[in-house]
Amino acid sequence: MSTRTLTADDLAALEAQAIELPSWAFGNSGTRFRVFPTPGTPRDPFEKIADAAQVNAYTRLAPSVALHIPWDKTSDYAALRRHAEDLGLSLGTINSNTFQDEDYKFGALTHHDRGIRQKAIDHHLECIDIMDATGSRDLKIWLAEGSNYPGQNDMRARQDRLHDSLQQIYARLGENQRLVLEYKFFEPAFYHTDVPDWGTSYVQVAALGDKAMVCLDTGHHAPGTNIEFIVMQLLRLGKLGSFDFNSRFYADDDLIVGAADPFQLFRIVAEVIRGGGLNNPDVAFMLDQCHNIEDKISGQIRSVLNVQEMTARALLIDREALTAAQNANDVLAANAILMDAFYTDVRPQLAQWREERGLAADPMAAYLASGYQQQIAEERVGGVQAGWGA
Repeated sequence: MSTRTLTADDLAALEAQAIELPSWAFGNSGTRFRVFPTPGTPRDPFEKIADAAQVNAYTRLAPSVALHIPWDKTSDYAALRRHAEDLGLSLGTINSNTFQDEDYKFGALTHHDRGIRQKAIDHHLECIDIMDATGSRDLKIWLAEGSNYPGQNDMRARQDRLHDSLQQIYARLGENQRLVLEYKFFEPAFYHTDVPDWGTSYVQVAALGDKAMVCLDTGHHAPGTNIEFIVMQLLRLGKLGSFDFNSRFYADDDLIVGAADPFQLFRIVAEVIRGGGLNNPDVAFMLDQCHNIEDKISGQIRSVLNVQEMTARALLIDREALTAAQNANDVLAANAILMDAFYTDVRPQLAQWREERGLAADPMAAYLASGYQQQIAEERVGGVQAGWGA
């Protein structure tokens, strides 16, 4: 059993770790069957950012907030940016939405109707205008597009139209802005999805240029997929632009990251470190979760702490010993080195480290004791700000 502990270099890496929060995680959300309201739900994007600031205050892990348009539309994005900065945050990724408009029933960027495609393109151009105002770098695109039945659509023609649409959006990006294309293997389309896997996303963004990257959502894969292999390959190719961290048992469950399979999260982060992705400014770490039955702020605190803990464990891997075992084809020794790091309980050292930095040893307990949740439950009436339930 390994007796390794986190070194000064490890703690410095953890100090620099940053995980972007999704604004929509603070609003009401639900399943196909029911959206459950929560006391204290934000009534506008300003209140979402105030809630996100609570997560960062107790963890010092979440200095930015991603927005979703039109869910987070406001008349003054400069004011929203100032509000975030006053709370010690920045506004991060801008996420587009082409899956809740009646015109997009049969596609948006891939639709055969030129007018509908142009409407979807114009929406993304508006998102880039918002990025200009908020100082955001990344435009993230997820497309709920595909077909349910064989023969319903010409799949190749849809890929060609997608390329053309993305090219027009890409051309509008500023010098320091990026397009990040997310993939998902099914839902809401069930026969074919236009961007179902990392290969399709990679092919599309590679054709655009250096400012186009792939987004990997940990809940968007078929059961049994080796996600850490995909992480390795995209890092190797220099095309891993961002993560959306969540957790799943069956499909795109959007649960707290690490809830279903903490070992998978460990393996993913281990490949991130191996590939030079940790604290790499070109790789954005973000949560993408919907808290349907748990309190929103507490769910986000638990999530970022789960990522931090698995990062700490992955940093404990004895890379020199692992390489030696691998080169010697010592299968069991190599596996044991990895498992030793995973089974090491880093929580006591992390708690002590937090206290040394002026944070509570237990951020969740400190937040719950603060009274903030009770305060917003009393002050906010009628909040629905999420998107799914809006």
